[in-house]
Amino acid sequence: MDDFSLKSRAIVFALCAGAVAFILALFAGSSGRVDAESATYAVIAAIICGVFSWASAERSIAATAGAVDAAIERMAEAARGDLQSPIPEDVAKCVPPLATAMEELFGQLHNNLASVQRLALFDPVTGLANRTNFRRSAESVIDALPSSANAALFFIDLDRFKAVNDNLGHAVGDALLAMVAERLRDVAERAVDHAMDHRPLIGRLSGDEFTILFPQLSDPAQADRIADGILAALNRPFDLADQQVSIGASIGVAFRLRHGSSLTELMRAADAAMYHAKANGRGRAEHFSDHLASRLVARVRLESELRTAIERDEFELAFQPQVASRTGRIVGAEALLRWHHRDGMRFPVNFIQRAEETGLIVEIGEWVVGTVAETISRWAELGVEQRLAVNISPRQLDHATFFRRLHDALRRQNAPARLLELEITESLAMHCSDDVIAAIADLRAEGASVAIDDFGTGYSNLARLRDLPVDRVKLDRSLVENVVVRHEARTIAQAVIGLIHGLNCEAVAEGIESHEQAEVLRVIGCDVLQGYAIAQPMAEEAFLDWIRDERARALRA
Repeated sequence: MDDFSLKSRAIVFALCAGAVAFILALFAGSSGRVDAESATYAVIAAIICGVFSWASAERSIAATAGAVDAAIERMAEAARGDLQSPIPEDVAKCVPPLATAMEELFGQLHNNLASVQRLALFDPVTGLANRTNFRRSAESVIDALPSSANAALFFIDLDRFKAVNDNLGHAVGDALLAMVAERLRDVAERAVDHAMDHRPLIGRLSGDEFTILFPQLSDPAQADRIADGILAALNRPFDLADQQVSIGASIGVAFRLRHGSSLTELMRAADAAMYHAKANGRGRAEHFSDHLASRLVARVRLESELRTAIERDEFELAFQPQVASRTGRIVGAEALLRWHHRDGMRFPVNFIQRAEETGLIVEIGEWVVGTVAETISRWAELGVEQRLAVNISPRQLDHATFFRRLHDALRRQNAPARLLELEITESLAMHCSDDVIAAIADLRAEGASVAIDDFGTGYSNLARLRDLPVDRVKLDRSLVENVVVRHEARTIAQAVIGLIHGLNCEAVAEGIESHEQAEVLRVIGCDVLQGYAIAQPMAEEAFLDWIRDERARALRA
């Protein structure tokens, strides 16, 4: 019967009722004998019964059909977004199972949509507005303010959150972020002026960065009190994982009208002030200022000029020789980046940090990779067998794919990997991922070598250093500069060189500025020397001439 319509079922019901009436009437009026008269009466009774049955079923069909139509209309309203209106009474009365199913469906849809909205607008860890929601809400509030009204934006960055995340795990880190959010809510509520038309807006932008917008706040002294309250709240220890954890924060403050009229301008200014607070020792609040404004303009200009430099191919490599301390013969060179700026030659110290901040270091790194591969290939054809060292940036080290691209570049240029050396700073080497270490090991297995740069400036885990695929360790210039004049400096340098040899690595000293330094380092066991006292960085042709002269000197000797 499942394939029959309601109307078909009504017809069958009426026919069956008529047939039963016919049979009963026939037996009741025939007295045991069936004739035409009794059959006629039986037919009349069957017709009357069938008609009444059809009429009754038709009314039921009409009521059910009306309920179904009401249900269809209600479903259409739900499709247009109305999940709150009640189920029509006709549906509940005539088709109770359908009414129940619709109520459950709409309730589930409403809960799912609410969950999606929460995920889209609110940070699931802290319950605060996420970046998109905060920006949208803050822009609406700022646009609604009178043109002369002030507001203050606080940009808050936690100082030691990464250490908590790394040492105690992401679950504990998330719990800490939730506690931070609660303390920020408490500070904002206590600081609010009840005469304000708008309440403070709090958001978590990403990671350990938070923002608070106080509409209609113009007094710098009041902003300082709020900032002090935030610092005090976040300086108090947090109870986490059965221990007390202290983090602290750095805060940047920007004011509407004084530092910008749009949210984008205020966030840029508050962000710059926050970085200034970090640079000045952390755990403090700084207002945006004219000095920071000029620095911000300079940063924006530098970013634009770097983009232009990439487009116009304004970079080149300079090469500084590395020599064996015992024989004085060249064993390698370090490739150093130079920028032909319109105002003169620029060195990495002038632009690398900004390149890292903007992500342009990735494009610059791609250029360096391609150029180094071409150079190694060209040198191999010329019979130059000295290795070429290239520095790896933190952004590049974050991605194992960088090493695969480097490997591919060497293959394309038919450049032997044995002539390539990768230099990674000590701090970066201590924190690179297992995937990156595996990628370095694969490249090293093909003949490339690996050096730890700036050794002595970070906090090395010697067990980890022992397990890294490393061939050489470069002493930082701070370990080298006083070896001639201070006994303590010589003792420390000699101990570090002994440690490097204990790891089965070569010790390389860079930043050598005098022949006396070179001689002391040779005596205390350093293997390779690099610095202005050996040779200055030079263009490729000059470097190749230097190698030829060095070979000629060796032949004459």
